[in-house]
Amino acid sequence: MERILDLYHQPYNPLRPMICFDEQSLQLLKQTRVPIPLRPRHPRREDHEYQRNSTRNLFMLAEPKAGQRHTLITRQRTKRDFACVMRYLVDVLYPDAECIDVVLDNLNTHSYYALVETFGKTEADRIAVRLCFHFTPTHGSWLNMAEIELSVLTKQCLKRRIPDEWTLNLELIAWENAANASHRQIHWSFTIQDARRVFADYYPSSSPS
Repeated sequence: MERILDLYHQPYNPLRPMICFDEQSLQLLKQTRVPIPLRPRHPRREDHEYQRNSTRNLFMLAEPKAGQRHTLITRQRTKRDFACVMRYLVDVLYPDAECIDVVLDNLNTHSYYALVETFGKTEADRIAVRLCFHFTPTHGSWLNMAEIELSVLTKQCLKRRIPDEWTLNLELIAWENAANASHRQIHWSFTIQDARRVFADYYPSSSPS
């Protein structure tokens, strides 16, 4: 926890960007009847029935200090999907970065071995040498600022029925472009000192037993 909190309070360095990474499952829901559109004094109305149209996985790559975020949609959330996203992060999003700090949780697909299994050791090493993983502790996913971005995205863009992947991608592109154009940052205020006060009972005592 303290390692991540210290990372959050480091000054912004474009050559060593800090990326918060997380994923979220989305269910595609198709309307079975045409909704009644919005009218004066009457909200938009839709039938309670809907058609399930499979699911998609949403990857969130957020750079809070620069006010940038990127989303990717996949059909699954496998080791290969994770490995491909990490290569995209290194080669496409931040090709000039010397090293990229990545904050992520301990999901079993989040590992160096996912890169090896997907690309082979030579390519995996090329990617991994430019990544530094910072794993949140158990039950500590609240430390990952990507969760904040996913929450904002859900409230602003996804709290309605989205019928298919095409529509989902259009919504995400529009949201992402608007958010990035405004350079909306996340200002993290919780410090190591706060953690030592709030979680004092969980810190080992320095006094002799």
